[in-house]
Amino acid sequence: MSIRKFDTKVQHLKYKVLREVARLAWNDELLDNLLDIPKMIVPGNVPTMRCCVYKERAILADRVKLAMGGDKANPNVIEVIENACDECPMGGFEVTNSCRGCLAHRCEDVCKKNAIVFDHNHVAHIDKTKCVDCGMCAKVCPYTAIVKRTRPCENACKIKAISMNENKAAAIDNDKCISCGACVYQCPFGAIMDKSFILDAIDFIRRSENNTKYKVYAVVAPSISSQFTYAKLGQVIAGLKVLGFHTVVEAALGADMVAYEECEELHQKGFLTSSCCPAFVAYVEKAFPKLVPLVSHNLSPMATIAKYIKDKTDPTARIIFIGPCTAKKAEVQKDAVKPYVDVALTFEELQALFDSRDIDITTLPEDVLDNASYYGRIFARSGGLADAVAQGLKERGHDDFTLKPVSCDGIEECRIALLKKNKNVLDANFVEGMACVGGCIGGAGCLTHGEKNKAEVDKYGREAYEKTISDAISVLKK
Repeated sequence: MSIRKFDTKVQHLKYKVLREVARLAWNDELLDNLLDIPKMIVPGNVPTMRCCVYKERAILADRVKLAMGGDKANPNVIEVIENACDECPMGGFEVTNSCRGCLAHRCEDVCKKNAIVFDHNHVAHIDKTKCVDCGMCAKVCPYTAIVKRTRPCENACKIKAISMNENKAAAIDNDKCISCGACVYQCPFGAIMDKSFILDAIDFIRRSENNTKYKVYAVVAPSISSQFTYAKLGQVIAGLKVLGFHTVVEAALGADMVAYEECEELHQKGFLTSSCCPAFVAYVEKAFPKLVPLVSHNLSPMATIAKYIKDKTDPTARIIFIGPCTAKKAEVQKDAVKPYVDVALTFEELQALFDSRDIDITTLPEDVLDNASYYGRIFARSGGLADAVAQGLKERGHDDFTLKPVSCDGIEECRIALLKKNKNVLDANFVEGMACVGGCIGGAGCLTHGEKNKAEVDKYGREAYEKTISDAISVLKK
């Protein structure tokens, strides 16, 4: 019986490309066989996804390019595959067959651009050359016969970074994009993808010569507890070591460190926004630059634990972060993070790595992952960071400080909180910003997305050996 590892067929297609690229890279055969990958995935002459196998293979060739790092001239880690983006209607307001050709013609009366016209049956039509998508006609139609059609990518992008170019393909405004990956997950044709740095990860592992030249560390996000549902978490950890990692460290330990310092920063400053979610931080920087000084000066949990490893324990270490987040790929390119984290991968890419080496993790014995506290581990879901900061204030003895947090679940809630703070009407002193709905467990790089993921993260937190933040970070001070 085949095991369902992904939510969608789009994810599965992306995975197959990553798996084949990785398989060839492990064997030093990638450059010799690069052009054959599309044919490996789509053999024969019968199309399975598009009008013909030739178009399918042309799109797969673009996917291979993204699996190898994408367009080096484009700084964004999210890219559009124009060949794949041609099936969606342009969108905008349309008159449906619910229009009764009524006498009132309220739609016509309210349209200031004279974009409403009628045919010989008195049925309304919208002249797209005049329409400005104001939506007034839809509001006044008594039959609700006028609806707005929105492309899935545009609908997914709540910060309006996606528009259509002259070829009617999606175009990303890099000045607005925060690399959250919402469009990546929501595009039904997989026409928007995150660049992969899987080849860099393979290169680091291979060049370590079984961790004798230097040690390769896997720093895994706490949301891993809600992924790889077909196996046990301990088997995933064992699989990472079979892949060639020296050891596996919880990013949640970095979260404990961040919570402990962030609550002190909050106590001193009186107001703070979190800095853990790179997409949220990018949103503040791009849309609310005046609020940037209010963002916590702490590095993210990923960067914090990586900095500790390189500064305190192993200066020659190579650190590969594995998590649910496409924005982490942008974060590791920042000057403040680049010295500490060498590569960021998603859970999708980790699955491709396992299968590229034919590692069946369900057959492996369970290994142990136990670095962090309950509070560090629940950073993975919305509300977890605020709970951790509250615990940190308590452990540091700041009983004189009253925490009033607002946990923003998704970028739309982040926008509302930031708008209120911009106008000084926000009734809170700590903003927990999570760009993805649900928190990290809703990240675009997850294998699966579901309500049960929150419960899995909380369960994982309760299993932590260290019960307080102080207990978890005390190990680092020894």
